Amino acid sequence: MPGMAQPDPDPTAPRYQQIKSFILDRVRSGEWSAEHRVPSENELVRLTGHSRVTVGRALRELADAGLLKRVQGVGTFVASGPPQSALLELRDIAMEIAERGHAHGTRVEALGRRLADAELAVAFGVPEGSSLFHSRVVHLENGVPVQMEDRLVNPLIAPHYLDQDFTRTTPYAHLMACAPAERVEHVVEAIRPDATAAASLDIAPDEPCLLIHRRTWSRRLVATRAWLTHPGSRYRLGGALR
Repeated sequence: MPGMAQPDPDPTAPRYQQIKSFILDRVRSGEWSAEHRVPSENELVRLTGHSRVTVGRALRELADAGLLKRVQGVGTFVASGPPQSALLELRDIAMEIAERGHAHGTRVEALGRRLADAELAVAFGVPEGSSLFHSRVVHLENGVPVQMEDRLVNPLIAPHYLDQDFTRTTPYAHLMACAPAERVEHVVEAIRPDATAAASLDIAPDEPCLLIHRRTWSRRLVATRAWLTHPGSRYRLGGALR
């Protein structure tokens, strides 16, 4: 089994993220297919040189996201089935909606610049105070809000991002045209919406939502961070909106 000889593309990535990338790179490449048994915690400790706590966190987050499944007393395996594979795939929500024969629409709620605070500076690998592009777009299916997309973009990757009319194209389509993703990180969690999400999605403040936090890399730089919030009553993990 090869070790983690190559450094993480993001030199600021925490150690647990390096382990997640090590696993996801092998899944995406097809080296580890569905139902493949991944190395045990002890094996990953030996391969990576990181602590058991760090390795355990990486495996737990991948399992929580549905990318791995852990069988007590047996081991950890690459998950199979459409919901898991869809998480590894970047798709344009407008295309997903069109494929169902429904009408896609957008409502642009914010488009401008944001200065990187300490957390964002680390996440993007840029100096604190650097300018980032920001957008918040609500995607509609047959007029019903199904996703609030809150996104930050590295201007070095997409310098004309703020010039786009996102009622005619999607942020995904523009970014894939100018900076195709070379690497993708997903974190998935169940949340209650904040006031902005509840208003944007036209839902009650206590409606359960699914939040997908996505970070992408292009040209060996962090390109985007996106927070995709979906009402639980209108979304199923695996990309099906209903």
